[in-house]
Amino acid sequence: MPLLAGSLSETLWHMVSLAAAYALALPIGWDREKEERSAGVRTFPLVAIASCGFVLIAIAVLGRASLGQARILEGLITGVGFIGGGAILKQGSRTSGTATAASLWATGAVGAAVGYSLYDIAIIISAVTFLTLRLSRPLKKTAGEQGDNVDSAPALSGGANARPEPDSDSRLLRGSD
Repeated sequence: MPLLAGSLSETLWHMVSLAAAYALALPIGWDREKEERSAGVRTFPLVAIASCGFVLIAIAVLGRASLGQARILEGLITGVGFIGGGAILKQGSRTSGTATAASLWATGAVGAAVGYSLYDIAIIISAVTFLTLRLSRPLKKTAGEQGDNVDSAPALSGGANARPEPDSDSRLLRGSD
């Protein structure tokens, strides 16, 4: 079994693609790390290179024009969404981590775009994600000072007649999960 899957030029192309995915995700991870979020400078580049890697593998195995590529993207979207869901925390009526979760999802898209050689899309998603995180911070602080902070709004489920869920302490006292 050969060490390299294809030609040397193909292997170098894969290395460049994986490095590009890493580089485009690093500023996003740096921002989250600087803000001491649950995912940061290690997680974001890993999500990007994994997404890129799965796409590169799918292209090598299925072929670039295969309809099976849709299933690969579907799996990536679901898998990265699952990872992002782990970043969302609910404490009483406060929800946090949604920006980190959305950023993880966007970073998966960056990696997939690089894997498909759609560099313009990857660069735009990376730049917009980074700039949104950096430039919207003052707006969020202003909204929080005015009492309109959506991150601290009660999490409701069940439609128009929904009530906020009791906090975890009251659930523990009642013995339910």
